[in-house]
Amino acid sequence: MKIEHIAMYVTDLEAARDFFVKYFGAKANNGYHNLKTDFHSYFLSFDEGTRLEIMSSPQMIDGVKDINQTGYIHIAFSLGSVEKVDQLTAKLQSDGYEIISGPRTTGDGYYESCIIGLEGNQIELTV
Repeated sequence: MKIEHIAMYVTDLEAARDFFVKYFGAKANNGYHNLKTDFHSYFLSFDEGTRLEIMSSPQMIDGVKDINQTGYIHIAFSLGSVEKVDQLTAKLQSDGYEIISGPRTTGDGYYESCIIGLEGNQIELTV
């Protein structure tokens, strides 16, 4: 069994697509628009086969995002090396994204950094 895809609502669908394409090498499909509900989405594909669906809908609610709340809390990207984690962390920081931890080796042995990325959502970068 595998996770087929993960989905997230975003307020700016095009900016979200561009973020994941620019920083994580995602490949976007042509998008989907349901004329009846005004729901829009893109499926973003990554090198190892994982997909992320980003969606926008007039009915969604954009609540406060607390990094210590219950439920899904971050998405993690394995970049393949310590150097790539360091490089992407520096690039995201120079582009104005908040680094909330790292880069560092955690107590359980992960080398990672965590950022507040797109629309206040936490993203983990790891080897």
